[in-house]
Amino acid sequence: MCNACLIEDIKSSMLSRRALFTGAAATTAAVVASGLTSARPALAQATGKVVDLTHGYDGSFPTFDGNPGILYEPAVKFADAGYQLWKLTIFEHTGTHIDAPLHFTADGTSVADLPPERLVCPLCVIDIKAKARDDANAMVEPDDIEKWVSANGAIPAGACVAMNSGWADKVASPDYRNTPDGKFAFPGFSKAATDMLAGMDVASIAVDTLSLDPGNSADFAVHFSWLPGGRYGIENVAGLDNVPATGATVFVGAPTHKGGTGGPARIMAVV
Repeated sequence: MCNACLIEDIKSSMLSRRALFTGAAATTAAVVASGLTSARPALAQATGKVVDLTHGYDGSFPTFDGNPGILYEPAVKFADAGYQLWKLTIFEHTGTHIDAPLHFTADGTSVADLPPERLVCPLCVIDIKAKARDDANAMVEPDDIEKWVSANGAIPAGACVAMNSGWADKVASPDYRNTPDGKFAFPGFSKAATDMLAGMDVASIAVDTLSLDPGNSADFAVHFSWLPGGRYGIENVAGLDNVPATGATVFVGAPTHKGGTGGPARIMAVV
C-alpha cells in the first residue's frame, strides 16, 4: 500500500472514530440532561444549604409509651482494646423516625422496601404554630392545606408535607408529650387533611411531635388510613423553622433492616 493511501486510510479512520465519540458524548449529555430535568421540580431552588431536621437522641428522649427508646451497653471498651463500640437496643418508633406502611398493616411495605425515589422529596411546610399555642391538640386541616396552596402554589406529587407546630421547642419538657395531669397532648394531622394529600399523590407526611395523629386521638385515624395506602410518615422532626414553606428538598435516610415497621432516620433538607 502506498504512503498516500495509508495516510488517507488513517485520516478516514480517525474521522469515523471522532464521529462515534461525538455521537456517544451527545447521547450521554442528553441522558444526563434528561435526568436533571426530571429532578428539577424538587431541586430547582436549592442553594446548597443543608438543614438537619433530626433530633439527636438517647434514653431520655420522649417516647409514646414513656419507656427509653434506645439502650446502650458497652461491647468493647477503649481502655481494654484500644477502640470502643456500643451494643445498642433500639425500639423502631423512637427519636426522629419513620412509620412505614407495615406499621399499621399486616403485610404492607417495610421500611427497607420503601421506593428510593419516594425518599427524595420536595418539602412543603405547613405552619400551624398560631393555633397550636391555643390548642395543644391542634390539627392540620384541609383549610390549612388550601391556604398553603393559595400562598405557595400546588403541592407537587411525591412531596413530603410537614407540619410545623412549634412543638420541637418543647422536646426537653414534659409538655412535649402530655399535660400536667398525664393526658397525651400534641398537634397532628386530621384524617380529612391526609385524605386530601393522598389525592395529591403526596409521598409522606411529617410532624414535629410524637405522632401523626394528635395526642387526644382515640382511633389513630391517620395511621390507619395513611400508612395502609402505601405511604409513610415521619415523626419527631426538628428544625422546621430553618426551612422555607416551599422550595427545599428533603432527603429521608430511611433504615434498611428487612421487615422493619419503621425506624430512627436522619432527615436532611437542602434549601
